[in-house]
Amino acid sequence: MKALRNILDKQAKFFEKGGKLERLYPVWEATDTFMYTSGTVTKTASHARDALDLKRLMITVVVALTPCVLMALYNTGYQANAAMAAMGAAEQSGWRHALMGMLGVGYNPNSILACMIHGALYFLPVYLMTLAAGGFWEVLFAVVRRHEINEGFLVTSLLFPLTLPPTIPLWQVALGISFGVVIGKEVFGGVGMNILNPALTARAFLYFGYPAQISGDKVWTAVDGYSGATLLAMAKDKGMEALSQASWWQSFLGFEAGSMGETSALACLLGAAVLILTGIASWRTMAGVCIGAIVTAVGLNLIGSQSNPAFQIPVHWHLVLGGFAFGAVFMATDPVTSAFTDIGRWIYGLLIGFLIVLMRVVNPAYPETVMLAILLMNVFAPLIDYFVVQANIKRRVARYAA
Repeated sequence: MKALRNILDKQAKFFEKGGKLERLYPVWEATDTFMYTSGTVTKTASHARDALDLKRLMITVVVALTPCVLMALYNTGYQANAAMAAMGAAEQSGWRHALMGMLGVGYNPNSILACMIHGALYFLPVYLMTLAAGGFWEVLFAVVRRHEINEGFLVTSLLFPLTLPPTIPLWQVALGISFGVVIGKEVFGGVGMNILNPALTARAFLYFGYPAQISGDKVWTAVDGYSGATLLAMAKDKGMEALSQASWWQSFLGFEAGSMGETSALACLLGAAVLILTGIASWRTMAGVCIGAIVTAVGLNLIGSQSNPAFQIPVHWHLVLGGFAFGAVFMATDPVTSAFTDIGRWIYGLLIGFLIVLMRVVNPAYPETVMLAILLMNVFAPLIDYFVVQANIKRRVARYAA
């Protein structure tokens, strides 16, 4: 490691101010600080709020996402292996099948190893494509603007693949993350300046641009010739008739087809515990989303409908279907695009939960609405904070008025 440190130090003169490669300093700096702690220190008295910096914050979020990633690998492989067993399809074409054959693990849905490896063969290419395409734009904008490469993309690059189906074409992955990074973040000024969540912006682009692959009304199972409606789509069409044939615990654990990392509410709860205990994410936002969804679902159940079976979906099913838990824990709590004030976070979360359930039930077009609800409230988050702050100012003025 000392030899590597010496090599980096010797090359520094080429990238620092006045060097031949000065324009590429952000690339060198990112490489150096990724491997070692920054050598730049404050020489005068400094003001430190705490020891948490952007790098530690983002790494903590990655750790919190680990249960969802592991579940994405296992469930993707499990759904594919189970479908192949049900179809009697022992043979599949393509490089994945050839590699599975070389590894000799088979397609047994009861084998954890077989499911993990099969799932990884779908998740990892999507993740690597996200890193390559999104990382290119991050580096390009950093070099042009001559600022450091921020660690924000580390989280975005992991969130985005988890919201995608395993069978999505890789060129769509590259196109979607490019739109999310450039239009969703960089045009606003980069990390900390964007008003929309980049990962959700990328997914929304694919959601409307290529609905056949990502609309959410088909089972995204990685098996050729296998298709069908998702549990959420069936619940929207048939209400309790569809849910009575399903297992709530299976849905809670995440054993259903859908986006690779969004199916397990349990994995999301484990991530929520990490984020709350470390103070990274706001429990008020998460609680607000859940309360908003619960109140809305109960209200719609009481209202009822003769023509819309979705009014029958009980609240405990809303909380585990689709990407509700994933959105409430990891997307709604984005520290940049969510509300900043405590009261604002309650309002922001309540409205997200309200919109998720309302659009799920009433909207006839799309079965999954978590992404749309959060993006809509991203736009209104600054306005919510503005009114909360103004209300505090008015109360303070009235309290201390002479």
